[in-house]
This record gives sequence, C-alpha cells and structure tokens, in this order.
Amino acid sequence: MQKKVSQEMVDEWIEHVSSFTQLGKVADYIPALEKQDRENIAIGVYHLDGECVGAGKTENTFTIQSISKVLALALALMDQGEDYVFARVGKEPSGDPFHSIAKLETTNPSKPLNPMINAGALAVTNMIEGTTPDEKVGRLLAFVHELANDHSIQYDQEIANSEYETAYLNRSLAFFMKQHHVIEGSIEELLDTYTKQCAIEVNIKQLARIGAVFANEGKDIDSGRQIIPRQLARICKTFMVTCGMYDASGSFAIRVGIPAKSGVSGAVMGSVKDFGGIAVFGPALDEKGNSVVGMQLLEMLSSRLELSIF
Repeated sequence: MQKKVSQEMVDEWIEHVSSFTQLGKVADYIPALEKQDRENIAIGVYHLDGECVGAGKTENTFTIQSISKVLALALALMDQGEDYVFARVGKEPSGDPFHSIAKLETTNPSKPLNPMINAGALAVTNMIEGTTPDEKVGRLLAFVHELANDHSIQYDQEIANSEYETAYLNRSLAFFMKQHHVIEGSIEELLDTYTKQCAIEVNIKQLARIGAVFANEGKDIDSGRQIIPRQLARICKTFMVTCGMYDASGSFAIRVGIPAKSGVSGAVMGSVKDFGGIAVFGPALDEKGNSVVGMQLLEMLSSRLELSIF
C-alpha cells in the first residue's frame, strides 16, 4: 500500500468532504470563534522527507486551541521534567467532557486526570517557566517557531481576549486546583497565558509540519536536530492516542487509529511514526467537539494508506 500522499489525493479528498461542511455546529461559546466560515476547510500532509502537500484553503489561518495542550506539555516537560509534571497531572483518560470539574472533586489527590482536559492543561501551562504571562507565551511561541520552522507565527489578540473574558469555567477549575495546591500564583495571569496559548494562529501546512516533528521522534525535519527529547515526544503522542480527541478518543482509535489532537476551532493535528504530520481543518464540530470535515478526512487518509497504529 502506498505510504505517500499525492496532490491528486488531497484534492480528491477535499472535493469529497465539501458536502459535509453544512453538518455540525461552529463553536459559539467563545464569541470570536463563532465568526468562522464553515466553508473554510483544508488538509495538509508533511512527509518526513520534507515534502508537503495540501488542498483547500491552505493559506487561511486559524487558532490551534486545544492542540496547544500538546505543545505546552512538551515545553513543560522540557522545563520541569517528568517527575515534577506528573506529580501534579495524571496520565489516565477521563471519560468526561474536556471542561468537567467532576473528577477534580472525586479523585484523591485532587489533581487533573491528564494534560489534555482543560484542568490538566491549565496545570501544565502553570508549569511553563517565566515570570510573566508575556514571558511564558513568548517562550511557547519561540518553541512553535522552531517546530514549524516559521518565525512569523503569532497569536490572535481578538480571540485571546474573547476567550479570556468568557473563561468562567476555566477560572473555576484553576481556583479549585489552587485550593488543593496543584497550581500556584495568580489565576488571572494563568488565564492570560492560557488564552493566548490557545489563540496561537497557524495555517494548515505549518500545523502539519509541527505534527511531523512529533512523528519524527522530536527531530527537526530539515536539520535532524533534536528539538524535543525523544522520550518526551513519545509521551506527548501517547496522550494524543488516549486522550487527544476528547471523550471520542476510543471510537477515533477504532475509526482512524493515529495519534491526534483536536481543537474547538475545527483543527486536528496528527503524527504518524515513519510517515509524517497531518493537519486538517473544518470549523463545524460534531457533538463531541471534533471537526466533522476533519474526522472524514482523517478516516479517508488512514484507510487509504493503512496508517492505523493498531
């Protein structure tokens, strides 16, 4: 079976999924995200030999939202080490919605079950080195610049502000964790950092290249330089498999079977060892919070190239 994606293949897939753009619902609980055009769909595949193919609105940018949880985890692990991070955040799937507070109340000690739910992601962002939100976000952006090999990437200030102003539930999670000494410092500074982190803006090919670095065991695609230690890249990909698609991660493993992380903007990033990075985008979401078009694209890609790791 062919293990490389051609331009003809991605063009065909985008044409096929265009009929799915009217299904699902664009996220509206973050007001600025509600403005997204559901016809803005794209796919990018970045092979480990450096060749990248894309189709759809490949130049359009979007915010990475929860995909940033993988990047923040990698940086926090590099900053603090595994023992420190996993003393404060668990490693198990939750089976609950990504914004749930329930397990914090019933788990002893009161630490988030994993870094891919909001509570865990807030705890992880709290561990990134830096004395101010701007310093932390600056370090995360510098890390993203390395992964994407593109220093032009920034965050969308309007979306960051919109998320910050409506982050009532995330504030609740953060205050609960501060009470139980999972996080420390200013909650408002943490929310400032976290909302800017989620608002980092990329195009489809930049996101596919970031996925390719994880697929390449943390090594840069062009230079071979180790950006993320191999063991830490492996940990991040494992969380993508077990927790990356919210509480649809199990069915996604059966349907698609690749390490992937979705965001409520409609983006999904995948990483497949010995193959490369995959990025798909479609703003309309299914009932689990995953891109309708993105799921269709990933299912076709995985089936056509037999990419499932299972």
